[in-house]
Amino acid sequence: MCGIVGYVGKQKASPFILEGLKRLEYRGYDSTGVAILQGGAFSLVKKTGRVANLEREVAKFNLNGTFGIGHTRWATHGGVTDANAHPHVSSDGKIALIHNGVIENYSSMKKFLVSKGYTFSSETDTEVLCNLIAYHYAKEPEVVGENRFFASVRKTLLHAEGTYGIVTMCVDLPGEMVAARKGSPLILGLGDGENIVASDVSAIVARTQNVVYLKDGEIVRLTPKEFQITTLDQEAVSPFVDKVTWSIADAELGAHAHFMEKEIFEQPLALENSMRGRFSEDSSTANFGGLNLTASELRQVDRFMFCACGTAWHACLVTEHLIERFARLPVEVDYASEFRYRNSPLDRNTLFFVMSQSGETIDTLAALREAQRKGYRVLAINNVVGSTIAREANGGIYQHVGPEIGVASTKAFTSQILLGAMLALYIARLRDMSFSDGVTYVNALKGAPDLVREALKQAPHIKAIAKRFAHHSDFLFLGRLSLFPLALEGALKLKEISYIHAEGYPAAEMKHGPIALISEKCPSVFFAPKGEIFNKVVSSMQEIKARKGPVIAIITEGCELPPGLADEVITIPDCHEAVLPIVAAIPVQLLSYYIAVDRGCDVDKPRNLAKSVTVE
Repeated sequence: MCGIVGYVGKQKASPFILEGLKRLEYRGYDSTGVAILQGGAFSLVKKTGRVANLEREVAKFNLNGTFGIGHTRWATHGGVTDANAHPHVSSDGKIALIHNGVIENYSSMKKFLVSKGYTFSSETDTEVLCNLIAYHYAKEPEVVGENRFFASVRKTLLHAEGTYGIVTMCVDLPGEMVAARKGSPLILGLGDGENIVASDVSAIVARTQNVVYLKDGEIVRLTPKEFQITTLDQEAVSPFVDKVTWSIADAELGAHAHFMEKEIFEQPLALENSMRGRFSEDSSTANFGGLNLTASELRQVDRFMFCACGTAWHACLVTEHLIERFARLPVEVDYASEFRYRNSPLDRNTLFFVMSQSGETIDTLAALREAQRKGYRVLAINNVVGSTIAREANGGIYQHVGPEIGVASTKAFTSQILLGAMLALYIARLRDMSFSDGVTYVNALKGAPDLVREALKQAPHIKAIAKRFAHHSDFLFLGRLSLFPLALEGALKLKEISYIHAEGYPAAEMKHGPIALISEKCPSVFFAPKGEIFNKVVSSMQEIKARKGPVIAIITEGCELPPGLADEVITIPDCHEAVLPIVAAIPVQLLSYYIAVDRGCDVDKPRNLAKSVTVE
């Protein structure tokens, strides 16, 4: 969840580290810091707040070293203070360390270290790790084939319980650093006379596109010209050098005010990239080369289980509706964070899916491992090639939407819905969907990017609506069938970036309790598409208006609402049932975005949130 950058090379480390931290700030922005090794000691600069604060502070120092580490923090252990910011330096001044994750047994470690005379200046579990490495380094003898510092890090991590991605360095070994991971991502960037380690590719691609994704339980020794990876059990690892397929320009704002705005308007292209090459030659079904299942094996599946968190969970709910509607197979959707803590009975013919944009979501990864432990094949839908979930799943589907920097997911969400719709088609065509129905379905999916472009033309109108309602402190979002998950997503988006209390419900559930919240101060956003339940949704709107509640209606072309029923109307293109949730996502994304901007909120860095949740 925090951001890590380490650099060892021939150029000044601090400018590169600061630039990397700016690119990782969406992963955590409570506090930041750098440690540069120069003159036989660590020059340490730490500051609460954003990377810009750190940059101003660093300018006061003469940091010329070519070897250093930096960190942007999302607080877990200890409050947001300069002292709790990373990097941490051991009390004897020998070791500097940055860390993502949570060390669960830090308290007993700390008690032991205090008894040995080590002191602490922070409340963090990270400083405990740092001092424990220093303790082992002070007493560790030289070992043939393994230097003392590396051995000290390895021994420390064998005692650590919990999750970590760490980068550490020692004053006695200028030009060398050690990194290791367990449950928190780390990536090596391989350059010319320089090497980089980071928690996210976006911090690396400005210098190199050659990367190595570390696996859990691996530890690496880095110098400017080489690296060696082993396991904590001292087994040699033959690294696979991967190629990043996107450039730094893909992670730049361009002409947009915020990454969220950029990514909302990138959705037509993102959808095209997600679909590309994934339809059959006769355009009657989808093709997925990465599922690693034969058609015969898929026909044996009689139940699906989907696990995810947050926005991805909402995409799974839409997928549930579409698979049940078109493939006529039962689907269960569970929060990944709950799945492994309850003994959910699963039939042998259940196919398990996990969904995660980053491929590093700790709860989703834990659900994947729990399902595999019980003997199930697990497939993944995710956006990051080389991510832990992508590597550990038995197969899956990449989203191919490019980097998503905004904390509030937009293009990844609609891509996940699209791939869920394609999966529903694929399964349905293996069962009883006709050829002609398949062609109709495929044509609808192929038309989704243009329909989204049409929906995006509503942006000025939605901006005006947002200005009208931005001062309200409560919202309700209401939809039915495949648009009920969109109601949940709309409410989540508004909460995430504008800090307005919002709830999503099935429209028909209003009269079973939530209607008590209705007043002139609580607007309701309704999804009311053309179809068999249109009149039912209109009835729910009338119940709201009868109690003086403001109504914002999102309707499809061709719908007619009774005069005066809605205070504001947003019209989206009429479309196939499989595409409707994708198109319907656009208005609520824009509404949330413009409300947050009007309220002066930091859209891309909402308080208390970070992009990828890698701690439980």
